[in-house]
Amino acid sequence: MDGFKNFLFRGNLVDLAVAVIIGTAFGAVVTAFTEWLTSLLPPGADDVFSADTYGGRFMNAVIAFVILAAVVYFLVVTPYVKAKEKFFPSPAPGTPEDIVLLKEIRDLLSAQAPR
Repeated sequence: MDGFKNFLFRGNLVDLAVAVIIGTAFGAVVTAFTEWLTSLLPPGADDVFSADTYGGRFMNAVIAFVILAAVVYFLVVTPYVKAKEKFFPSPAPGTPEDIVLLKEIRDLLSAQAPR
């Protein structure tokens, strides 16, 4: 499981390819959802969103984009960030250990240097 966990939380080309595939699938779901929502509008109200007009196509694209962005943010990005922080916590604020170690080495070397 550790290997799978590390795969999920590191960034590379394979992860990007997986994200594109999942994004395409989400796009299809959002398109179907948008069409379903438009079918629920009362008769005559869907003329505003008709695909026959340029404004209607634009409005459909904007609505689909907003829904897709919300779905990706709330169902993918937010859980990913929380899981990543849980498994790979950010270092505590302060001076990193390597800087502290380097300062100690510098101080020891300067104390040993002939004057």
